[in-house]
Amino acid sequence: MSVQIKICGLSTPETVDAAIAAGATHFGLVHYEPSPRHVSLEQAAALRAHAAGRAKAVLLLVNADPQLTARAIGTVRPDIVQFHGGETPEWCALVREKARIKVWKALGMRDVGTLEHSADFIGKVDRLLFDSPAKALPGGTGETFAWGLLHGHRHVIDWGLAGGLSPANVAEAIRQTGAPLVDTSSGVESAPGIKDAGLIRAFCEAATSA
Repeated sequence: MSVQIKICGLSTPETVDAAIAAGATHFGLVHYEPSPRHVSLEQAAALRAHAAGRAKAVLLLVNADPQLTARAIGTVRPDIVQFHGGETPEWCALVREKARIKVWKALGMRDVGTLEHSADFIGKVDRLLFDSPAKALPGGTGETFAWGLLHGHRHVIDWGLAGGLSPANVAEAIRQTGAPLVDTSSGVESAPGIKDAGLIRAFCEAATSA
């Protein structure tokens, strides 16, 4: 089975089209105001509608309160909601059940303890994304983590690999980890929040050739 590809932090119809044309299976819409990739709920809804039927829309939220979470899901109507903060397994499961939507959870890989903690999400999320540890902002750091931490881990939950992936390293990342899905954001940008169609294409080509 070929690897799935998520291009995160898209903000224009042109970059959504570029990602889909390059072979992306998922695209991420970030609703988190401190991020340079932030889009309003109205923008996110328009981009999801623009891509309808061509790729899965993933709405990224960070420590959003219940009211914002409900409003965001209701407005954007994404295929998937991705939590990228300190959301608990119980909260993820509640959203998944009440909104009847697929839920992904990003975990910052600090050490093997992160993998032990990941077991708490069994039965509560549809996919885990193993990412680099958060810094000033969660995600989009452009830094990788030690992929060796994943060696030998028996994945019970569907998963994906994120954190500093770029056209230059994604093929090696897939070879080392066996990731079924790869996720990039800053790795395909010419400046923070500015996606580059050529880099998106190169990333997808490298991922599919791994």
